[in-house]
Amino acid sequence: MLAVGTKAPEIDVPGPHGERFRLSEGLGRVATVVYFFPKAFTPGCTRETERFRDSYNELRLAGATVIGVSTDDADTQCRFAESLEAPFPMVGDPDGAVAERFDVRWPIVGVARRVTYVLDHERTIRGVFHHELDIAQHRDDVLRLVDELYTARCAPRVPTDP
Repeated sequence: MLAVGTKAPEIDVPGPHGERFRLSEGLGRVATVVYFFPKAFTPGCTRETERFRDSYNELRLAGATVIGVSTDDADTQCRFAESLEAPFPMVGDPDGAVAERFDVRWPIVGVARRVTYVLDHERTIRGVFHHELDIAQHRDDVLRLVDELYTARCAPRVPTDP
C-alpha cells in the first residue's frame, strides 16, 4: 500500500458511460475518498458500497468526493453502481493497472484488496485504511479522518495577539 504523505497516482480510465474519468478532475475541496474492492456484486463489496452510499451526503457536506474502483470491467462496474444507486463515480480497472499503481493488488489472484485512501485536495495521501473483513470499521475510520480534515481546513482561525 502507498504511504501517508505520498502523492497518489493519477487515475485515467474509461468512465461508466464511455467518457474518461480522471481523478485529478474530481478532487474534493477537502478530501477525496478512493476505495478499492475486489469484485462487484459480491456480498462484502455490496455492503461496503452501500455504506459509502449511505454516508455520501455526510461526506459531501464535509467537502469530500467518493470514488469506487474494482478490477471489474466498466460495464460491470456501471451495472453495479446503478443497482445500488451509487451517487458517486465507480470505475472499472479490468487490467489491474490502477490497483497496481496504488499498490492494492493481491498477488496471484490479481484483484484489488479492500483498501481506502483519503487524499487531500492536492492528491496527497492523508489516510490509508485496510479492513478486509470489518467493513463497518473501514467506513467509520474514513468518516473520522474526513471530519478531522474538514475541521482543520474550515474551522475559523482565532487571531493571536501581536
